[in-house]
Amino acid sequence: MRWGILGAAKIAQTDLAPAIQLAHDAELVALATRDPARATPFQALVPGLRVHDSYQALLDDPQVDAVYIPLPNHLHVAWSIKAAQAGKHVLCEKPIALHAAEIDALIAARNDSGKLIAEAFMVAHHPQWARVRALLDDGIIGKLEHVEGSFTYTNRDYDNIRHSAEMGGGGVRDVGVYPCITTRMVTGAEPARVVSDIRWQNGVDIFARVWADFPEFTMSFYCGMMQSRRQQMVFHGQDGWITLSAPFNGSVYGDTCVEWKSGDLVMTERFNNVNQYALMIEAFGASVRNGTPFACPLEMSKGNQAMIDAIFENAR
Repeated sequence: MRWGILGAAKIAQTDLAPAIQLAHDAELVALATRDPARATPFQALVPGLRVHDSYQALLDDPQVDAVYIPLPNHLHVAWSIKAAQAGKHVLCEKPIALHAAEIDALIAARNDSGKLIAEAFMVAHHPQWARVRALLDDGIIGKLEHVEGSFTYTNRDYDNIRHSAEMGGGGVRDVGVYPCITTRMVTGAEPARVVSDIRWQNGVDIFARVWADFPEFTMSFYCGMMQSRRQQMVFHGQDGWITLSAPFNGSVYGDTCVEWKSGDLVMTERFNNVNQYALMIEAFGASVRNGTPFACPLEMSKGNQAMIDAIFENAR
């Protein structure tokens, strides 16, 4: 699969471009950026990389099969639809939309074009989360009672797009989406009620506390982008618990460890040296070539965005 990237965003440079090159049956062939200087790191990774001076020029490139879109959040829906209409498969950075209702247009574009459009939730492809799902399905911790999570980091660069309300910035859309998607993914459940408290700064959420009632269990988590780095997820059952020490970006955060207690037995399994971005690229290619179900289809994304919408609606 020949990939092009719309925009020279940091995550594209540090994570996705290397992952495309690492993945089996994938190759990065093109980049779109108006600033030639921003293309230099990509060209160092991929000699001979074609650099287009506009997003549309890349979409018109017949040598590109699929595009990765790391543009500011408010541009995701429009460019995903344009890419599919141009005959490209689309992997778009999260959040793929700013409101759940917008994902209906993406589903229609996917169905009309016959091209795969999906949200780049790399955690959906990490084997530690498959392990957690299997442990829950096997009843290792008994009936699940409560899920607890956190995801924080520090971003005090006020020129960064994450501090722009107009561009759909804020901590909930940036990192709060992860406790939501992983909990929904491993339990197969949707929240019936969401309560939230948000701290705002210049129209952007910089810290949020969230409580959610699922049909069979409860959940609480906090997230923010002005705090010291921390991430953790805990699944607490009647007969034990499961903890993840680096649930979202273990290669950056630290030791990627799943530990669980069942009765008096405590077990630990580590998942270091896993490139979840490369696994996502490979899974995307397999879905396009063979029809293998993609772990995070747009329907899953719509449910997640509905939960994010509820967090904002309740806080306001």
